[in-house]
Amino acid sequence: MFWMVVPVSLLAQQPDAKAISLAKLANDKLELTVSLRGAKFSRLVAREGEPVSPLASIGHFLALDGFGAASEQEQALGMPFHGEANSQLFKVVATHDSGPTHLVTMQAALLLAQETITRTLELTDGESVIYVTSQLESGLTVDRPISWAEHATIGPPFMEKGKVVVDMPATNCRVRPYKPGAIPGHLVYDRDFKWPLAPTNDGGQADIRVIPIDHNWLDLASCQMDSSRRLAFVTALHLEKHLIYGYVFRRQDYPWVMSWMNFTGDERAARGMEFSTQPFDISHRETVAMSPLFGTPTFRWLPAKAKTESRFLIFYTQVPQGFTRIDDVTLEGGKLTISDHSGKTVVLAASREL
Repeated sequence: MFWMVVPVSLLAQQPDAKAISLAKLANDKLELTVSLRGAKFSRLVAREGEPVSPLASIGHFLALDGFGAASEQEQALGMPFHGEANSQLFKVVATHDSGPTHLVTMQAALLLAQETITRTLELTDGESVIYVTSQLESGLTVDRPISWAEHATIGPPFMEKGKVVVDMPATNCRVRPYKPGAIPGHLVYDRDFKWPLAPTNDGGQADIRVIPIDHNWLDLASCQMDSSRRLAFVTALHLEKHLIYGYVFRRQDYPWVMSWMNFTGDERAARGMEFSTQPFDISHRETVAMSPLFGTPTFRWLPAKAKTESRFLIFYTQVPQGFTRIDDVTLEGGKLTISDHSGKTVVLAASREL
């Protein structure tokens, strides 16, 4: 089922109407609410069981073409924090809702960056998987380095202290050299480590898989995805509700995952699982200057007057009791297989490849 707050035909005629703000994409398994302002994923629930959304209050938004603060020159010309895309009103340019496939395509012009972003979401009946395909087109006649992050975040009520763990096929990691905000940090700035044990200011180590129970912290660390993999993943597993929320993405598109650990102790709390072209939320200049890190590029090229494409999928499902740590997520032969450290697996139908 695909549903808009107004008929799609009216939306096509009036793409800038203030009242038109939300779209829903749904099948018999999942229901995703999307804000047309920024094409932000704001709520995701399973059609069966407890209707709890794993998404934080800020949702999953697109940081493009910028991730973090722009340079002083860019800011002076109006470039906002995290780029333009998350503040633009996207126009619905196509829908499909006949048969088992449900689809919506949205598009926005990024006038400052002189780019056009087109985003397609697809959902098939019987599947707990949503496919997202994005095309970015340059209006410039020169090649340029771009910043592109899928700013995915979990939050309350799904994110509970001590009850949620985050897993990914990470290898080398680095704590952000500095961080914004008044909340104290727990990790040693600008220190390298192996996932998931990060160095702490008291001389110890913190397992950053786990949502802590003892303190409120604000920390950021970024990890390189295993370079031997074609597809990487990041998951959030609720140990008591036995729910898992996750992403699978092409490592060539997003070789980094930044962990934004915004543990404020209130409804603003969030755990970022931000898969990106770059390690940290910093300016284009800083991103290019630090490349490569751990042998992996820290930016991506957008060729002149050309398009580049990125693809990933989202899944949300129940898992059996005993799931505690996700060792792998694979996509092959029409199946998405989630493998736990216990040896148990969950297999989801997944009709498309990445």
